[in-house]
Amino acid sequence: MKDLIRIAKTALIFMLLNLITSCHKTDNDNPFGSGINPFTNGGKERNMIVVISDLHLGADLAYSECNKNLGALEKFLDKIRTAPDIKELVIAGDLLDEWFVPATVDTYKGKDQRDFVLRIAETNKGVITAFNNIIKDGKIKVTYVPGNHDLTITPENVSAVLPGVNQVRDAQLGLGTYTPADNPLIAIEHGHRYNFFCAPDPVSNQDIAPGTIMPPGYFFTRIGALHVIQKLPPAGDTLRLVTANSSESESQNLLFVYWKVWQWAVNFLTITNKFDEKIIVTNVNGFTGNYSVNDILPYQSTPGGVIDLDISKGIQDNWEQREILNNVAVKIPTAQAIANSASGPGTDDQAKTQYFLNPNSDKRIVIFGHTHMAMISSSDNYKGQKSIYANSGTWIDSKQSGATRNFLVITPQSSDESTFTLVKLYNYEDEVVTKMAQDSLRY
Repeated sequence: MKDLIRIAKTALIFMLLNLITSCHKTDNDNPFGSGINPFTNGGKERNMIVVISDLHLGADLAYSECNKNLGALEKFLDKIRTAPDIKELVIAGDLLDEWFVPATVDTYKGKDQRDFVLRIAETNKGVITAFNNIIKDGKIKVTYVPGNHDLTITPENVSAVLPGVNQVRDAQLGLGTYTPADNPLIAIEHGHRYNFFCAPDPVSNQDIAPGTIMPPGYFFTRIGALHVIQKLPPAGDTLRLVTANSSESESQNLLFVYWKVWQWAVNFLTITNKFDEKIIVTNVNGFTGNYSVNDILPYQSTPGGVIDLDISKGIQDNWEQREILNNVAVKIPTAQAIANSASGPGTDDQAKTQYFLNPNSDKRIVIFGHTHMAMISSSDNYKGQKSIYANSGTWIDSKQSGATRNFLVITPQSSDESTFTLVKLYNYEDEVVTKMAQDSLRY
């Protein structure tokens, strides 16, 4: 009898120790403490895919859009590194920012792109080290696809600071679409391919910048960065007026629409400088000159007369050619593309147009970045099947578009027919994770 009691006590002690150990292990396995753990799938399989985008790491913290968030980003990446259920980390564009540089600044400081990228790595050393630690461990695959702000940064220069990163690129520099292994119905790209101002432009400007692919959004962003550095000042000048051309030709009408977008942009992104000052220092991607605001805007000699351009001359007529070169599956009418240049929803809607409503596409989950507006929405595809679009948001300091420090987590379904592929959107603020939205479907 005493032996039985002793055995029972031993078994009870063992059970209690096991329970305590299990509870302790659960706490330690949550890298976010006692709150939400977005990096657990409830099982033992390493299959989760984390997507982040629009980090906008700059070479100088005096103007970089990601500054205050760097510490949080570094901690976040360290938590990913130790998460046993994560299989992949995808960076969906705008990692290394070559665009958000004040117009008056020489981006490369008289050197070259390699030096510029190395300066970004040094300025953001903690974050770059955190990425490289994940890559070196070899447990989590790290994939990068380019965005518009790192449009012309070469594969070699990305590898110079992130050796071993998996780069997914189109033949055209500045573009890429990623479908994770074993998940053929998922597509991840930055989303700028469909934006008139931000898609690569290998057609315009070849006479003044041979080989360039810089679109007009580059100049827009240089002015925008100067606007921020000058602390959102009153306008220092007035735009030259452009009116609709009396001929009403399609090309002239499109150029007038293009001018209207620039009119909004320059009136919104006010700067103290006169518009004829040669303040935009280039020396990037084929451009070598210094340009004024007037140099990049449409102009006309007389009201109702011919509208013309110096930089991006003829851009209103070559959008279809750009679409072909940029592998746009479903063509977007030029007037629509120009009008939606500054529209986040206009970009988001292309997930439906290019993928879900396209009979040549089988994708059921599509993820973009680019707009900085984190979201999840669902709609039916051309077969009437539920499909999910998600935007991965941003990590820049500004919260003008809502919460920042966003990330998406995809947990693929298993062979068990009761499981679903889950898409969840989170925000990471003050060491706390908040779920912003979620959806699911089964293929």
